[in-house]
Amino acid sequence: MKNMKIFGLVMLMAIMVFTLAACGSKTEDLAPVAATQTPGETSTEAPVNEKVELKGQVIVDGSGTVYPLMAHIAEEYMVNEQNGVSVQVGRAGSSAGLKKFIPGELDFVDSSRAIKDEEIAGLKENGLEYGVDVYEFKLALDGLTMVISKENTWATEMTKEEIIDMYLSKTYRDDDKVLWSDIRSEWPSEEIKFYGPNENHGTYEFFYEVILKKRDMVTTANLQQEYSTLVDLVSKDKNAIAFFGFGYYVNNQDKLQAVKIDFGNGPVAPELATIGEDLAYAGFTRPVFTYLNVKYAKEKPQVLDYAMYAVSQEGAARLAGENGFAPLPAATYETYAKQLEALK
Repeated sequence: MKNMKIFGLVMLMAIMVFTLAACGSKTEDLAPVAATQTPGETSTEAPVNEKVELKGQVIVDGSGTVYPLMAHIAEEYMVNEQNGVSVQVGRAGSSAGLKKFIPGELDFVDSSRAIKDEEIAGLKENGLEYGVDVYEFKLALDGLTMVISKENTWATEMTKEEIIDMYLSKTYRDDDKVLWSDIRSEWPSEEIKFYGPNENHGTYEFFYEVILKKRDMVTTANLQQEYSTLVDLVSKDKNAIAFFGFGYYVNNQDKLQAVKIDFGNGPVAPELATIGEDLAYAGFTRPVFTYLNVKYAKEKPQVLDYAMYAVSQEGAARLAGENGFAPLPAATYETYAKQLEALK
């Protein structure tokens, strides 16, 4: 009988030990959850910031001068950022592009000159308020470049005044025939062949409005739509001269040479180290732009995302120099980024 009591006591103690062990095991399993989050409460831990995959199109057109830079930005964006987005970049010319942009045919328009008052009025007629529904972004700085054939050994340096006078109508003769010897007597008595981009391009307008002060250009000037055509024509004629953006010269240095321009302090070659509004080549320096339809940026996430990339340190700031443009100060791009961030 006594042995039976002892056996029962031992069994009771064993059951108690087993029960306590089991309870301890369950408490241990629940401890991490109780320590990090109480049931019913929302976790305060920051969510993982995952990139949203976007799809759709972004339509850009406009300046042929800006085209190489914008096309490079678009390529980098589609490869490294959003391969589900198709960014289509055209080069109809600044004026031609703005004619498409004003009625809402484009998400962006590139321009190698600032938008004009009459174009701003056109936006308003189409329900777009400039500065509210349309944002202007300077992308970089370009240096207007005068180019001649590799065979031209005399006109490698010219003054700004000589460039202006030679391109002005009837400066020398009523038939607008101009000889190199008209510019400097020691130069050949051969007729100058003038070339440049046509009226669709902001580069033409910059040259005509800013450099020539809206005075008539020589009627013998051969104005072309395609910059590649200008490169070809000038490279094959030792008496030719043309004007276009620095980027097109940089990419064709094997065929052309740039004229050094004397703005009053000696001849200056166009290059990234001299192109700038406060630098030695300031006389032929100009900003280049892109304009954004803000309404589309609000409606289409891919348009806003691309806009933010284009003005980022990875976009225009990094790629400007690779395409023959001088980048703007970092603070300028940062201001644009904040402006776009506010649209989210």
